[in-house]
Amino acid sequence: MSSSMADKLKSKLPQKGEKAPKGPEAKQVRLKLVYVDFMSALKLSFLLGLAQFIVVVIGTFLIYLVFVQTGIFETANSVAGEVLGSGSGFDLNSVASIGKTVGAAAAVGLVNLIVITVLGAICAVLYNAAAKITGGLSVGFTNQQ
Repeated sequence: MSSSMADKLKSKLPQKGEKAPKGPEAKQVRLKLVYVDFMSALKLSFLLGLAQFIVVVIGTFLIYLVFVQTGIFETANSVAGEVLGSGSGFDLNSVASIGKTVGAAAAVGLVNLIVITVLGAICAVLYNAAAKITGGLSVGFTNQQ
């Protein structure tokens, strides 16, 4: 009886040259993306714009601190004094103070935030219009574990 059971188990094992089964095979599914929700695209583009706003302001602040610590502003003042003459009274620190620099970066970041938000919404509308004509974008997915 045990030899017949052993024979049955041996027949279930992969033979030479066969690959051992690795579990359930991944099922592949092909779907079509035919619609992008306008509000979802608007929210996502706003968050991306907000992220770039934060990066621009903090990056500008950090670069300004590096310029101050390395003495680039003093070097630029001395070069400007030589080029314009010693009596010109040019002072880069009065033109590019920390408040003005970060304020300008915030203004640029705010404009970019608005532009990115609007472009995200426009892209959603354009995709939805194109998807009505072409039938959408075909996308393949697989279930891997």
